Amino acid sequence: MSVAGHSRSGRAGAAGRLGSLDPLPAKKFVIGVQKLADDLTYGLDGSRYCGSGIDYVQSRPYQEGDSVKAIDWRVTARSGKHHVKEYEAQRRYPAWFVIDTSASMTVSSTRISKYELALRTAGGLALACLDRMSPVGVLGAGASDLRIEPSLAKDLVLQWLLRLRDYRLDEPTRIVRRLAELRPTLKARSLIFVCSDLHEPEAVHSIAMLAQQHEVAVLQFQDPAEVTLRGAGFLRAQEAETGRGFVTHGGRQVMDQERIAGELRRGGVGHLLIRTDQPFLPKLRLFLRSRGMSRGAR
Repeated sequence: MSVAGHSRSGRAGAAGRLGSLDPLPAKKFVIGVQKLADDLTYGLDGSRYCGSGIDYVQSRPYQEGDSVKAIDWRVTARSGKHHVKEYEAQRRYPAWFVIDTSASMTVSSTRISKYELALRTAGGLALACLDRMSPVGVLGAGASDLRIEPSLAKDLVLQWLLRLRDYRLDEPTRIVRRLAELRPTLKARSLIFVCSDLHEPEAVHSIAMLAQQHEVAVLQFQDPAEVTLRGAGFLRAQEAETGRGFVTHGGRQVMDQERIAGELRRGGVGHLLIRTDQPFLPKLRLFLRSRGMSRGAR
């Protein structure tokens, strides 16, 4: 649901229900995405995945559930406390980007919409994954059935990024359905980025279920008007995806952000809130370093 702001579309389509991230030229869009990828790659240089692998990284204190075979007997004897060895894990996990293409993502009260920022961020992360030789795939979480299997081809990533620049202004959110379709097809452990405003009520539960078998990170995009609706008193609003009108109060919080963050945390899902009116690159870099790039999955 989106109730404030306006839709940022560069050109009108049939019946005014189509939009695009134009007038930003495709070449400048690609350059911007590549710059973001370079910034992310630079910020993560030197980080290592820790897990089961070949190259020794470090020893750490024993934790309940660790294999006895991993015990580092030399460090254990020297320190008097049990330690286990950690090795550099394989980095070539396939990375999936589940991108919310629904109408609520395109409504904005700021210069840049949630959808535009989500697409740029997903593109930068996708190219950064390719730099680490991790194949990248995409899944559209709207009415369209866009699905491209993980690949190491940079041209393919740029193709789906440019394709997603065009969108519908009446597209519903279907994260729950798309994740249900994706889950049984994943043959190996994967890294999954969900880029959405999380306006679909059951989406958080579906994401937490997926995190039981895969590394899942949610990049939640938020317009400042979603914190509290601008203005005072009662006002009329319209839901972007259904066109349903309703009346609300200007001081009422649109999203229960505390509930969303709590459910994702309990489900073991990495969660980063990105506001369209605030710088996000340092937060994103720190988030990636703390969630998977330096710690890794054990």
